[in-house]
Amino acid sequence: MQVRAIARGDALAVAALIVQLGYSREPKDVAEWIDGLEARSEGQAAFVACLGDEVAGWIEISVESRLQTPPFVLIGGLVVKDGMRGVGIGRRLCKEAEQWARDRGIHRVRVTSRSTRPDAHRFYLRDGYETVKTSLVFEKRLDS
Repeated sequence: MQVRAIARGDALAVAALIVQLGYSREPKDVAEWIDGLEARSEGQAAFVACLGDEVAGWIEISVESRLQTPPFVLIGGLVVKDGMRGVGIGRRLCKEAEQWARDRGIHRVRVTSRSTRPDAHRFYLRDGYETVKTSLVFEKRLDS
Protein backbone atom coordinates (compact mmCIF):
# COMPACT_ATOMS: atom_id res chain seq x y z
CA MET A 1 0.00 0.00 0.00
CA GLN A 2 1.21 3.47 -0.89
CA VAL A 3 -0.13 6.64 0.74
CA ARG A 4 0.50 9.86 -1.14
CA ALA A 5 -0.87 13.35 -1.60
CA ILE A 6 -4.05 13.46 -3.64
CA ALA A 7 -3.62 14.37 -7.33
CA ARG A 8 -5.96 15.65 -10.02
CA GLY A 9 -5.91 12.25 -11.71
CA ASP A 10 -7.55 10.75 -8.61
CA ALA A 11 -10.75 12.77 -9.07
CA LEU A 12 -12.88 10.03 -10.64
CA ALA A 13 -11.97 7.41 -8.02
CA VAL A 14 -12.33 9.89 -5.17
CA ALA A 15 -15.76 10.99 -6.42
CA ALA A 16 -16.88 7.35 -6.44
CA LEU A 17 -15.72 6.96 -2.84
CA ILE A 18 -17.54 10.15 -1.81
CA VAL A 19 -20.78 8.34 -2.68
CA GLN A 20 -19.89 5.67 -0.11
CA LEU A 21 -19.92 8.43 2.53
CA GLY A 22 -23.46 9.37 1.55
CA TYR A 23 -22.61 12.45 -0.49
CA SER A 24 -22.43 13.15 -4.20
CA ARG A 25 -19.81 15.23 -5.99
CA GLU A 26 -19.09 15.36 -9.70
CA PRO A 27 -15.55 14.31 -10.68
CA LYS A 28 -14.99 17.73 -12.32
CA ASP A 29 -15.87 19.42 -9.01
CA VAL A 30 -13.50 17.09 -7.16
CA ALA A 31 -10.76 17.92 -9.67
CA GLU A 32 -11.34 21.65 -9.15
CA TRP A 33 -11.15 21.16 -5.36
CA ILE A 34 -7.85 19.30 -5.79
CA ASP A 35 -6.54 22.07 -8.06
CA GLY A 36 -7.28 24.63 -5.33
CA LEU A 37 -5.62 22.58 -2.62
CA GLU A 38 -2.17 23.98 -3.37
CA ALA A 39 -3.34 27.46 -2.34
CA ARG A 40 -4.64 25.98 0.94
CA SER A 41 -1.66 23.66 1.54
CA GLU A 42 -0.59 25.19 4.84
CA GLY A 43 -3.99 24.58 6.39
CA GLN A 44 -5.46 21.69 4.45
CA ALA A 45 -4.36 18.41 2.89
CA ALA A 46 -5.74 15.25 1.37
CA PHE A 47 -4.10 11.88 0.92
CA VAL A 48 -5.04 8.73 -0.98
CA ALA A 49 -4.15 5.14 -0.19
CA CYS A 50 -3.40 3.09 -3.30
CA LEU A 51 -3.12 -0.62 -3.83
CA GLY A 52 -1.21 -0.77 -7.07
CA ASP A 53 -2.88 1.77 -9.34
CA GLU A 54 -6.23 1.59 -7.52
CA VAL A 55 -7.31 4.30 -5.07
CA ALA A 56 -8.55 2.31 -2.08
CA GLY A 57 -9.32 5.22 0.23
CA TRP A 58 -8.77 8.86 1.01
CA ILE A 59 -8.58 11.25 3.93
CA GLU A 60 -9.06 15.03 3.96
CA ILE A 61 -7.80 17.14 6.86
CA SER A 62 -7.61 20.78 7.85
CA VAL A 63 -6.23 22.92 10.63
CA GLU A 64 -9.05 24.46 12.64
CA SER A 65 -8.37 27.54 14.70
CA ARG A 66 -11.17 28.50 17.06
CA LEU A 67 -11.41 31.23 19.63
CA GLN A 68 -12.48 28.80 22.34
CA THR A 69 -9.91 26.00 21.84
CA PRO A 70 -6.29 25.51 20.88
CA PRO A 71 -5.82 24.64 17.19
CA PHE A 72 -6.63 21.09 16.14
CA VAL A 73 -6.61 19.09 12.93
CA LEU A 74 -10.04 18.01 11.78
CA ILE A 75 -10.55 14.92 9.67
CA GLY A 76 -13.16 16.29 7.29
CA GLY A 77 -13.58 13.00 5.48
CA LEU A 78 -12.20 9.48 5.52
CA VAL A 79 -13.40 6.59 3.41
CA VAL A 80 -12.07 3.18 2.47
CA LYS A 81 -13.56 1.39 -0.52
CA ASP A 82 -16.21 -1.24 0.15
CA GLY A 83 -14.61 -4.68 0.19
CA MET A 84 -11.23 -3.28 1.28
CA ARG A 85 -12.11 -2.36 4.85
CA GLY A 86 -10.52 -4.09 7.81
CA VAL A 87 -7.03 -4.48 6.33
CA GLY A 88 -5.40 -1.34 7.76
CA ILE A 89 -6.04 1.22 5.02
CA GLY A 90 -8.04 3.57 7.24
CA ARG A 91 -5.53 3.25 10.05
CA ARG A 92 -2.67 4.08 7.68
CA LEU A 93 -4.52 7.14 6.38
CA CYS A 94 -5.16 8.31 9.96
CA LYS A 95 -1.45 7.88 10.77
CA GLU A 96 -0.62 10.09 7.78
CA ALA A 97 -3.05 12.74 9.07
CA GLU A 98 -1.61 12.51 12.58
CA GLN A 99 1.93 12.98 11.27
CA TRP A 100 0.79 15.95 9.18
CA ALA A 101 -0.64 17.49 12.38
CA ARG A 102 2.57 16.83 14.35
CA ASP A 103 4.64 18.38 11.56
CA ARG A 104 2.63 21.58 12.12
CA GLY A 105 3.03 21.51 15.89
CA ILE A 106 -0.59 20.49 16.47
CA HIS A 107 -1.20 17.82 19.07
CA ARG A 108 -4.89 17.06 18.68
CA VAL A 109 -6.79 15.40 15.84
CA ARG A 110 -10.58 15.49 15.87
CA VAL A 111 -13.13 13.69 13.73
CA THR A 112 -16.89 13.82 13.51
CA SER A 113 -18.93 10.86 12.34
CA ARG A 114 -22.60 10.51 11.52
CA SER A 115 -24.66 8.77 14.18
CA THR A 116 -25.73 6.25 11.50
CA ARG A 117 -22.17 4.92 11.03
CA PRO A 118 -21.50 2.60 13.99
CA ASP A 119 -18.77 0.71 12.11
CA ALA A 120 -16.87 3.99 11.69
CA HIS A 121 -17.33 4.75 15.39
CA ARG A 122 -15.83 1.37 16.33
CA PHE A 123 -12.92 2.00 13.94
CA TYR A 124 -12.05 5.34 15.56
CA LEU A 125 -12.36 3.95 19.09
CA ARG A 126 -10.06 1.03 18.19
CA ASP A 127 -7.58 3.51 16.70
CA GLY A 128 -7.26 5.43 19.97
CA TYR A 129 -9.79 8.20 19.42
CA GLU A 130 -12.25 8.86 22.22
CA THR A 131 -15.72 10.33 22.28
CA VAL A 132 -15.49 13.82 23.77
CA LYS A 133 -18.95 15.20 22.97
CA THR A 134 -22.13 14.58 21.02
CA SER A 135 -23.57 17.33 18.84
CA LEU A 136 -26.32 18.07 16.39
CA VAL A 137 -25.51 19.78 13.11
CA PHE A 138 -27.69 22.62 11.90
CA GLU A 139 -27.46 24.08 8.44
CA LYS A 140 -29.14 27.00 6.76
CA ARG A 141 -29.04 27.21 2.98
CA LEU A 142 -28.60 30.72 1.70
CA ASP A 143 -30.03 31.97 -1.56
CA SER A 144 -27.37 32.43 -4.19
